[in-house]
Amino acid sequence: MHDPDFTIGIEEEYLLVDRETRSLAEAPEGFLDGLVAELGDQVSPEYKQCQVEIGTRVSATIGDARDDLRRLRSAVSTHAEKHGLSPIAAACHPFADWKHAHHTDKERYRGLERDLAGVARRLLICGNHVHVGIGDDALRADLMNQMSYFLPHLLALSASSPFWQGQDTGLASYRISVFDNLPRTGLPPEYVSWVEYQRSVAVLTDLGVIEDPTKIWWDIRPSHRYPTLETRIMDVSPRMEDALALAAVNQSLLRMLWRLRKKNQRWRVYDRFLVGENRWRAQRYGVTEGLIDFGAGEIIPFPELATQLIELVEEDAEALGCTEEVRRIQQIADTGTSATRQRAVAAGVETGGSDPGAAMAAVVDSLIAEFHEDL
Repeated sequence: MHDPDFTIGIEEEYLLVDRETRSLAEAPEGFLDGLVAELGDQVSPEYKQCQVEIGTRVSATIGDARDDLRRLRSAVSTHAEKHGLSPIAAACHPFADWKHAHHTDKERYRGLERDLAGVARRLLICGNHVHVGIGDDALRADLMNQMSYFLPHLLALSASSPFWQGQDTGLASYRISVFDNLPRTGLPPEYVSWVEYQRSVAVLTDLGVIEDPTKIWWDIRPSHRYPTLETRIMDVSPRMEDALALAAVNQSLLRMLWRLRKKNQRWRVYDRFLVGENRWRAQRYGVTEGLIDFGAGEIIPFPELATQLIELVEEDAEALGCTEEVRRIQQIADTGTSATRQRAVAAGVETGGSDPGAAMAAVVDSLIAEFHEDL
């Protein structure tokens, strides 16, 4: 078995908004063509016509990923501006109504409409997917099992969807609630081997239930297209540097688990029922409440969890050259996620006597500003 290279790739989904009304806007004629001419296959349409997806190249380091992600975000912003639009990187638009958002006219998306019916129509959501290069299939299956423990931590740190159709949902990540209505989502099953994983997938593909494993939408999965593990649980991050911090933590955690394996050790694989409870806590509270430490048997406040996580992967972050990016999660844990900031913006406007519509518009303005912070 060759040592993994732990290369990294980041996929982000953005929403297009009208700069004047702050409402969702469908991609106008020529918008995507212009982007493809500049970015090639690093940009593509998404399920809804108001969405666009980008993907970085395979990056050896987080620094390389930063350069590419900045270029991609800048290009989307520049082309959107020509049409009076702006991208935002939030998992849900604060006040849009999903019933007015049309799906992209592609066979894959027409198929989703047919197969998933009303469940698919509500998918006005955006995520952040991080690929980490692990070429050995057996190792991917083994690390997927162990990595599942940390998925709630990543969701909590990424939460950017507190509002849905102009209402505060009370959740930090409402996106997960929408996505979980689909089949084949949530925490992955525990597989004892790569062969067992393939056997399960083959049951569905052989019957024609799904065409291939890309229709399996677990929180983490072995990529069907690339020799990677793909972490999919995270909300998309308005701030580019937060997205890079989460990618660096993904990369470092997987290296840490591999390092344990090299020493004939491993992270304990807890019952999915228990990990699912932490997943719910992350979905509900983000970083404002703690997660359960099953070994200690207590709920640990998230700032303390972040400190522990940074210490846990310190050696790996140093080896991968992403120490500063990993340390950024302490700032997120201490000051709050995008969900925290969005609520603060809305509360500030409403306190000033403005109506809820003005508060939601102000939230969109803040998301536009955060998208462009590091460009």
